[in-house]
Amino acid sequence: MEYRRLGTTGVTVSAVAMGCWAIAGDWVWGEQDEQASIATIHAALDAGINFFDTAEAYGDGASETLLGKALAGRRHGVVIATKVSDAHLHRDALLQACERSLKRLNTDYIDLYQIHWPNWEVPLAETVEALDRLQQQGKVRAVGVSNFGVRDLTDLLALGRCVTNQLPYSLLWRAIEFEIRQKCIDNDVGILCYSPLSQGLLTGKFASADDVPETRARTRFFSSERRLTRHGEDGCEAETFAAVSAIRRICAAIGAPMEQVALAWLLRQPGVTAVLAGARTPDQIRQNADAAQLHLSPDVVDALTAATDALKGRLGPNPDQYQSVARMR
Repeated sequence: MEYRRLGTTGVTVSAVAMGCWAIAGDWVWGEQDEQASIATIHAALDAGINFFDTAEAYGDGASETLLGKALAGRRHGVVIATKVSDAHLHRDALLQACERSLKRLNTDYIDLYQIHWPNWEVPLAETVEALDRLQQQGKVRAVGVSNFGVRDLTDLLALGRCVTNQLPYSLLWRAIEFEIRQKCIDNDVGILCYSPLSQGLLTGKFASADDVPETRARTRFFSSERRLTRHGEDGCEAETFAAVSAIRRICAAIGAPMEQVALAWLLRQPGVTAVLAGARTPDQIRQNADAAQLHLSPDVVDALTAATDALKGRLGPNPDQYQSVARMR
């Protein structure tokens, strides 16, 4: 496993982290056996993964609870990141939310506490003040954000530091390359990539848009005619699956699994600290972990990039997977 520094902190994290949304067994991912989730977390540790990302919103706290249970007796040396929801960014609500997360995680400190989504109705200074207090109390070691575009990140950096920005980034979803990535690099804000496999599209298991479960067909890849979308756009289903086919051919040529290639490509991108790869079984997390050791030649990296350039252009600079450009951050 490869390890990298977390932002400007002295903390080192595995380049492949375990994203813990899918183990919550919520309406997006479907039912999940608790023991399978715990076994997956233990397999991650055995594979050298020391970085786990969750949120109070994942399964309404179920993910945090599971992670806390699985890490009992193994907290030392593990880096736990969780997120506070945008509804809890007022001072008192944030402090209370942190206490609930600490209890569910069965720990007395959180390594990386992140704002899950910006909330333009709450003064950012009030949120930052609460986060500073948690750091002073030793309950939070470092502060990060998630889904912060150039506007929100600029406002935050004027008030204080954040060490990371968790963003949707994958071979298929490259919106942050237009502006946000450079903003992060210029300010020493490490990028944590969520949805690095585009919710399964980069595993190669879906042959067409119609094969994707409707709970995952909500992003701007898909037509707004699909029931659970809310972006109101045409989508780009043909371009998306043309790109998937091109990636599949490249992976076949080098004899490497698509999901590992997709993660390895991300780890070669500027500004990236870690990829947050979800898993529901020990085999899945071991496959993810192996991506850190997969060497891609410059020619292969370039070919993968070229395979998704057209899709990148079609989706544009809006980093929000679910909302139209009117909500662009």
